Amino acid sequence: MEDGWELLIQAVVLQAAEDYRLARLVLRRRPDREAARLMIRDVERFFRSEWFTRITGLDGRTILEKLKGEEK
Repeated sequence: MEDGWELLIQAVVLQAAEDYRLARLVLRRRPDREAARLMIRDVERFFRSEWFTRITGLDGRTILEKLKGEEK
């Protein structure tokens, strides 16, 4: 059962990263898109949360920095 939870957590984190990447792409092309701005805010909040650290054992701030670095 534990493996199932780990797979679920991994899937959630990967989806959040993909949502973040897509929202950043949308904002580069259409800076007026409020939905993309809200997605970025929500994903950043998720990665910075204590809950994220508790369920993953990872530093979400580091992940966010890497995601932001992909744009350069």
